[in-house]
Amino acid sequence: MSDESKPVEKKEIRELKEGRYVNVDDEPCKIVKITTSKPGKHGSAKAVLDCVSIFTGAKKSLVGPVSTKVDVPMIDKRKGQILSINGEEVQLMDSETFEEVYITKNEDTDQNIAEGNEVLYIVAMGRYKFL
Repeated sequence: MSDESKPVEKKEIRELKEGRYVNVDDEPCKIVKITTSKPGKHGSAKAVLDCVSIFTGAKKSLVGPVSTKVDVPMIDKRKGQILSINGEEVQLMDSETFEEVYITKNEDTDQNIAEGNEVLYIVAMGRYKFL
């Protein structure tokens, strides 16, 4: 069974740490900074999570009580071999499952993208990106 069948799990905001991942607006994001306030007269402690999307690089934030349950995406780092390059689209074969995957090249890809090379990529919520 592949990891796409269970792409997220639920966790409370208080359990999250900087450098981990959280789902903000259906976008898997890396947590850059967490700020919490103390509990006061008007309810429980609040948290502000400053995040960056792992696919688009867009900055996002999430605000809520620390007891709020949020979706945490399962990020899977994989290795694959490039089969062909068609313009901006790269076809590769996963080294473990041998499934074929199509990934669009992005400008921040620093790996050597050439046919026959092995590359690292990530899978999150059914989406793919080169590392």
